Amino acid sequence: MLDFIRGLKARALQRHDRATWMLFFRLAAGAVVLIVATTIFGNIAEDVATSDSIVQVDKTVADWFYQHTTPALTKVMLVITNMHGTLPVSMAVITLCAWLAWRRNWYWLLCVGLTVPEGMLLNVGMKYAFQRSRPSFDNQLLTLTTYSFPSGHVAGATLLYGVVVALLLPQVRSWKARALLVWVALFIVSVVAITRMYLGVHYLTDVLAAFAESIAWLALCITGVHAYWERKFWIAPPPS
Repeated sequence: MLDFIRGLKARALQRHDRATWMLFFRLAAGAVVLIVATTIFGNIAEDVATSDSIVQVDKTVADWFYQHTTPALTKVMLVITNMHGTLPVSMAVITLCAWLAWRRNWYWLLCVGLTVPEGMLLNVGMKYAFQRSRPSFDNQLLTLTTYSFPSGHVAGATLLYGVVVALLLPQVRSWKARALLVWVALFIVSVVAITRMYLGVHYLTDVLAAFAESIAWLALCITGVHAYWERKFWIAPPPS
């Protein structure tokens, strides 16, 4: 009986150590993603602010899209881009939060509630900080009066699909299915980015910066919530 009790204690301590290591591994992974994404955004923002050579690349890409517009393709691009505006993304977030609340999944409710709305507000703040004018053409397909850098549509899509992927990944066991899930999310975000450049309302650096900014915010929020939720593993002493 004594040996059985000792075995239980050893397994409990082992589980505690494993959970602690998993927590620190996730925190480290989140920190790496945050640092890399923030560095990428910072480099792009610096190049845009100083009108570096990348600005010429922006103009070249913008001109290429403008020269390859067609009425039929424009309709498709408008449908896709309108599906990822502020209102549709907000409605999707509200629906997801309502479902999570109904399921009493407070962990992911907190993740979604912190990640998407605040991330979109952060993007608005960035727009006013940089105040970059939008591309201008003779026959503008879409005219907007707000600032260009970074793209709000790409930020919203990245935040929404990013948090959905983070929510679904733990439920998927196959690595192939996980890879497919991530690929689909990246594909959709890329399509949204293309629609914004095609319609002449954003430069290449606008969409790239929005993606990097949103990935950094995703990493910060999800890692922070996970650390808060699992704090008992590194605050509470191991069982003795």
